[in-house]
Amino acid sequence: MVRLTDILEKVKSYHPAADTDLINKAYVYSSRMHEGQLRKSGDPYFIHPLSVAGIIADMKLDAASVCAALLHDVVEDTGATEKDISALFGEEVAFLVDGVTKLGKINFTSKEDQQAESFRKMLVAMARDIRVLLVKLADRLDNMRTLEHMKPEAQERIAAETLEIYAPLAGRLGIQWLKSELEDLSFSYMYPDAYIDLKKKTTKVVKDRERYIIETTHKIEKMLIERGFAVDVKGREKHLYSVYRKMRQNNCEFEQIYDYVAFRIVTESVSDCYAALGVVHSQWTPIPGRFKDYIALPKPNLYQSLHTTVIGPGHKRIEVQIRTREMDRTAENGIAAHWQYKEKTGGLDAKDAARFSWLRQMMEFQSDVQDPAEFIDSVKGDLFHEEVYVFTPKGDVKVFPRGATPIDFAYSIHSDIGHHCSGARVNAAIVPLRYQLRNGDTVDIMTSPGQQPSKDWLEFVATVKARSKVRTFVRAEERKRSVKLGRELLEREMHKRDMSFARIVKSGDLDSVIGKLRDVGSIEEMYAQIGYGKLAASEVVKELLPADASAPMPENLKPGFIERTVRRVTGKDADTSIRIADLDDVLVRFGACCSPVPGDAITGWITRGRGVTIHRRECRKAMELDPERRIAVSWSTGSKVDRPVSLRVVTANRPGILARVSAEFTERGVNISEANCRTGDDGRAVNLFQFAVSDVARLRLLMRSLQKIDGVYEVVRV
Repeated sequence: MVRLTDILEKVKSYHPAADTDLINKAYVYSSRMHEGQLRKSGDPYFIHPLSVAGIIADMKLDAASVCAALLHDVVEDTGATEKDISALFGEEVAFLVDGVTKLGKINFTSKEDQQAESFRKMLVAMARDIRVLLVKLADRLDNMRTLEHMKPEAQERIAAETLEIYAPLAGRLGIQWLKSELEDLSFSYMYPDAYIDLKKKTTKVVKDRERYIIETTHKIEKMLIERGFAVDVKGREKHLYSVYRKMRQNNCEFEQIYDYVAFRIVTESVSDCYAALGVVHSQWTPIPGRFKDYIALPKPNLYQSLHTTVIGPGHKRIEVQIRTREMDRTAENGIAAHWQYKEKTGGLDAKDAARFSWLRQMMEFQSDVQDPAEFIDSVKGDLFHEEVYVFTPKGDVKVFPRGATPIDFAYSIHSDIGHHCSGARVNAAIVPLRYQLRNGDTVDIMTSPGQQPSKDWLEFVATVKARSKVRTFVRAEERKRSVKLGRELLEREMHKRDMSFARIVKSGDLDSVIGKLRDVGSIEEMYAQIGYGKLAASEVVKELLPADASAPMPENLKPGFIERTVRRVTGKDADTSIRIADLDDVLVRFGACCSPVPGDAITGWITRGRGVTIHRRECRKAMELDPERRIAVSWSTGSKVDRPVSLRVVTANRPGILARVSAEFTERGVNISEANCRTGDDGRAVNLFQFAVSDVARLRLLMRSLQKIDGVYEVVRV
């Protein structure tokens, strides 16, 4: 257990002038406010904020950050308010605490929306002060270290969120040790069998590896010191999740991972880095295409180093990283290294802010995207990628996710350039807009005044900014069409009742109707909702009729008539597996693009003439729809409806493996309705299985069982 004295000693060691009295005060206050509260493990809750403060001290952050760590849960979990924190500990600490505090007192349509909006709130605060994110990462790390006390479904959900968002964020900030630990902890809960299996395999070879690392380290030191270099050389095994990820990317076994060990050479200067690289390459044969110069072209997270892979001692592949001492400190601690000895420096200095431009881009993006599901999905996509470095015609370097296209490049310059992008020249040759940029490309964008974004662009753009701008434009055009259609439908409805649309609009009667309709704030909004299918034109007409009108409304003018007619014609009964907010008797259909299963997080989208379409929340097709069509939906309690599912199972191409996989389906009581199997030249087989299941828990159990089979590389829901 972490003790306050340990924290204070750490803080004094790197910041002698720190306000330790304030830390003591925060310790006492947090301890008193959390008194009587227990964690899932049964331990006093206060152990958690104390542990988070210890992690913050390990990062060598200032006193305000340590105080925020001690206090980060008091507003959320006790009777304390933000005003109390501000009065007792100052505005700086109060701001940090508020940035980390979840949005728990606002009603959201789903838990996922609440999580997304809490993350958005943290992002806004983070852009003002990066320490908000550092405290949140420390909080997440301690929660992951004690995750064994949670229920299995909660473990899987929290681990997935950590792997998809928080570990990549730690990587973006350059805090490598934190990223690695978060990844390994998440790996152990998301894929427990694969984790245990890989740990056993690494343990078996640990003695040989340790001996090899020691011997190779001495060889590197000797050959560099003999040539006059002052260096430190360290060898290490790569962390488990990075090995597992490499196995999945290459679809290979652990025994086929050759550069499992890496060696780090720390030199005195940049010139020594390049000179040491020459010595290494003169002694051992470099692997073509495996050299990367992150000193000349630093990563967006400030990381700088030379990377090369060579055939080392014993004819084994080894990775060698060469960097200066300052680069090494930044490589381990990232942006946290830049906070040492600084006081009250809310934001980053100009140089660091330029390198962390992705923070500004995320801020701009979050203000454009209103839908929580779309926001969190896009953040995941933007964080979790490899980089590609390209050049502008003037020679400036731009960094993009791998798979980026000229459209992404155009939007990175300016939104108008992106909107009117009609073509591109890459290395002086005209390329299609779908062309994927490669390291070293020089890109020149061509524009045309008549060019407009196309919905097809969403199929190949890779950056959050480009995707957001294209979606916004496409939705604006769709809204214009919906407003026009809604006006026409209302006019047609009035004509059936012998009502003059022009006279009613001119008289202002429509304005009086607006206040009587739910979620309608203007006439244009009313037209749009009619056009979208969220509001029946007959409802508006009904509000315009005199109160004493005794004639009953014709059946074909009543809301829900189209849907009921569709059901009668097609013979479909109401789908009792889905609950729709504030609506009854509405036709429900499931998106074929994502095939939701009871238990999946879902969202509904109104489709004119076809009722409500149900998608999984993470469905990319649903993200392209207009958020104004979105409606809150949920599975009915105890819903057990068989839904079609497809799994892609990548296996080794060897006799008996398909029979073993099929047998696993049978053992789990799942009937395969269709199978498509094909083999490749790389010794792999890609198998697509289609079947039906009644709940997502059963599906996850099947997927975990398939992953345990020897020779199965990947199991993915498609």
